[in-house]
Amino acid sequence: MRESLFHVERLEAATLQAQIREMLVTAVVTGHLPEGTPVPSTRAMAKRLKVSRNTVISAYQALAEDGYLIPRERSGFYVANDLAVPSTVSAAANTAPQAIDWTARLRVQPSLQDNITKPSNWQEYPYPFIYGQVDLDQFPITAWRDCMRQAMGRKWLGAWTDDRFTEDDPMLIEQIRKRILMRRGVLVEQGEILVTLGAQNALHILANLLVKPDRQFAMEDPGYPDMRNLVDLLGGKLRSVPVDDEGLETEKLGDADLAFVTPSHQLPTNATMSLDRRRSLLRWAEANDALIIEDDYEAETNYAGEPTPALKSLDRAGRVIYVGSFSKSLLPGIRLGFIAGPAPLLQEARAYRRLMLRHPPGNNQRAVALFLALGHHDALVGRLRKIYAARERVMREALETQLPGWARSHGFGGTSFWMEGPPRFDANLLSKHARAEGILIEPGEVHFSHGPAGRNTFRLGFSSIPEERIAPGIKRLAAVALEMV
Repeated sequence: MRESLFHVERLEAATLQAQIREMLVTAVVTGHLPEGTPVPSTRAMAKRLKVSRNTVISAYQALAEDGYLIPRERSGFYVANDLAVPSTVSAAANTAPQAIDWTARLRVQPSLQDNITKPSNWQEYPYPFIYGQVDLDQFPITAWRDCMRQAMGRKWLGAWTDDRFTEDDPMLIEQIRKRILMRRGVLVEQGEILVTLGAQNALHILANLLVKPDRQFAMEDPGYPDMRNLVDLLGGKLRSVPVDDEGLETEKLGDADLAFVTPSHQLPTNATMSLDRRRSLLRWAEANDALIIEDDYEAETNYAGEPTPALKSLDRAGRVIYVGSFSKSLLPGIRLGFIAGPAPLLQEARAYRRLMLRHPPGNNQRAVALFLALGHHDALVGRLRKIYAARERVMREALETQLPGWARSHGFGGTSFWMEGPPRFDANLLSKHARAEGILIEPGEVHFSHGPAGRNTFRLGFSSIPEERIAPGIKRLAAVALEMV
């Protein structure tokens, strides 16, 4: 009976030794192997799992060093008697949990909000036109591995092993200041930058510091649904402001106290805010004593013309709070971003972040700092611009041929197309039918403050699909869409 607890999977990413260790630890802490009981002999376990006996011996010895097992001469290994494992685990597992009304206990229920969703197995689809993922074939894994190795070396050991409490890696701050922000025309001091776990963490911090029930929060419509959901959870008064080909329509901001904008590359329509519209936005902020949060996502993917300066580069009154991220230029899983803004605000943001997570992992901060300092990031961005420009051209030509008039024109670059079908077209239904054909798209309804207004819209990303699959995928998608029309 006890032997039925043990098995390993040879296709798992973890080593066999690691799997054996995890298997035994789980059996101990859940009470299936009580204290003082013998574990199967190394010979019996090796035979049971069909692995080398040396592999089992190494796993047992490692567990003995960590205090889970005790070796007894000529007797084998036994579960240690002084483990800090609750003795009630087994009893609790057999006790029926008492029903709890979580709905009544929770202050908010974020799971009930509308969110952007992506299937976790998107890589299995032949035509993944989804946004925000990357083509791993383009990422310089050797260079990244070298930076990780250097960060783990003795030279940099103290840079990430210490608990910095509220401070960030000074090397990363300097690289962000000089290599990222200066190129966007943003000039700040070291104390005016805060590292975050991606742009989403940055927006969460700013929302919790600035959104109040009596303040009006203006944002683009269509716009970023996660920002809208944050404001809703915090009880803010949301004002939805329409966008056109020049970006946010600033004359409709009214007396809002705070505005969230994506001026360089409007999310999701891809419109680039004109210089006149940017100046109008800044004049509005000064006249109304308002603040602006600028999300400068995908700033690196400007391959469509002259670089557009960040809104903050035009700000002379200190009213623009800049949010950046490495998710689109490095990897989304690295989860590093930053806030650049006035020192008094960032002092509070730093203190608030400490309550959440102290600071982002130091090893990741130092690895990214080295990746920037050694020029790998610049080389990667240059390569991605060429690749994305080629993919954008192929997709645009395919869309003009297969779905003429559906795609919104690009101004900035980026890695997606914003699509608008006929007025009564249902993009949610298209997504369902397209998935059955191996095609993934993202319905646009979630980006609108009033869903039905955007039911005919959807987004097509091209960052994660090889160039040669774009035209065949668009042709297949068009066949599905036109049949619906």
